[in-house]
Amino acid sequence: MRGAVPDLPTPHPLGLALPAMYQEDGFVQRFVAGLDDVLAPILLTLDCLEAYLDPALAPADFVDWLAGWVAVPPDEGQPLDLRRELVRRAADLHRWRGTARGLGAEVALLTGGEVRVTDSGGVTVSSTPESAPAVPVDGPTVHVTVRVPDPAAVDERRLRAAVVASVPAHVLPTIEIVAAPPPRRRTSPAAPTAPDGHTAPSAPPAEGEEP
Repeated sequence: MRGAVPDLPTPHPLGLALPAMYQEDGFVQRFVAGLDDVLAPILLTLDCLEAYLDPALAPADFVDWLAGWVAVPPDEGQPLDLRRELVRRAADLHRWRGTARGLGAEVALLTGGEVRVTDSGGVTVSSTPESAPAVPVDGPTVHVTVRVPDPAAVDERRLRAAVVASVPAHVLPTIEIVAAPPPRRRTSPAAPTAPDGHTAPSAPPAEGEEP
């Protein structure tokens, strides 16, 4: 809920819209000035309405309201930047909800890691009418592997709740959070050294070559 903003000026003072006989009446001007303080935040909101509907610009409390519009469960424990991104990508995530692609995209967004989704789904071919499809022995399952630099930084309880809500009700999900290997550093070849231990000078450029 938007409230009063201290010292916020109004672009349309009510006192200037009164008849001329009230323009110099101090009591009337002070009275309507109080109404200006109430109406100024409303006018400001209407002037900035486009920004309120943009997840990247909306105030923090309004982001959670926008989340309700696009069916994103509000979670105040999540960072604000993550909540903004979930609202912004809600339509695309809903489009692929219940699929390996959609689950992988959502988990990657929640954790910022590299995600691999493996499910027990498959294709059954039969030439006999009304043949039952092949069903895994342990029932339908999906395994989510997340690689992040620091596994301890991932809230597994929140992640599991998000995965359970994103897979079909009859599918049993399992989650594995592992440490990602550190990135490899590219090293330049060492400069050749002279017999006396000093760095050998580089060969001069050939004729026609630039140094």
